Amino acid sequence: MNIIILQHIKIEDPGFIKDLMIADGINLTTIELDEGEKIPDNLEKFDGMFCMGGPMDTYMEDKFPWLIEEKRKIKEFVVDLKKPYLGFCLGCQLLGEAVGGKVVRSIPSEIGIMDVNFSNDKKDDVLFSTFPDKIKSLQWHSYEVQGLEKNKYVKILASSPITKCQIFKYQNHAYGIQFHIEIKETTVKEWGCVPEYKAALEEQLGKNALEEFDKAASKNMNNMNSYSKILYSKFKNDIMKLNKEK
Repeated sequence: MNIIILQHIKIEDPGFIKDLMIADGINLTTIELDEGEKIPDNLEKFDGMFCMGGPMDTYMEDKFPWLIEEKRKIKEFVVDLKKPYLGFCLGCQLLGEAVGGKVVRSIPSEIGIMDVNFSNDKKDDVLFSTFPDKIKSLQWHSYEVQGLEKNKYVKILASSPITKCQIFKYQNHAYGIQFHIEIKETTVKEWGCVPEYKAALEEQLGKNALEEFDKAASKNMNNMNSYSKILYSKFKNDIMKLNKEK
């Protein structure tokens, strides 16, 4: 199987899920957009697309002009080619725009280890049916997707008190996940070195919050890794594999 990974900063890759893909021998093509790498013209050869988070926001096309092409390619992959897609944080928001939503500032920002509550539609979903009704997740975002209700092909699968669209799916092959289920033990400390992430963290949780944030993440790491295993296994076997066999 071939998966293309769209990255917006080198340290924000698929994390624990990437380790699982490498162990399975999945052929990974990583495009580091912030370093000027280009998305291939021919997307049909890829069985799935992962789109990761980043310190920029979807509206920053003047500062990051490659966002324009990335948005076009995501829409082509998901809407035109109907191929499997997983988007995390910024990748979730980019999918939201591609299917008709808009990205707005979260009030307040959502940063920390927080609850995500699944809707009743979870029980019939391919990826999330076996998840508990409530899970702890790592949040680190200041923007969110809204306005997806007007698209009849979109279902919202999970929300939080601040963010309605914590998980949504488009048809049955593309998913946006606003939180970070893919993290590893090193993730919080690495991301805490990114100026934009550090500033948002300290604004929300105060100075020297990184150490406590890292402890909270470590406390919940086993569960998050278990959820990542389920997500990856079902995405690979029940969505990518079936899509490839069509």
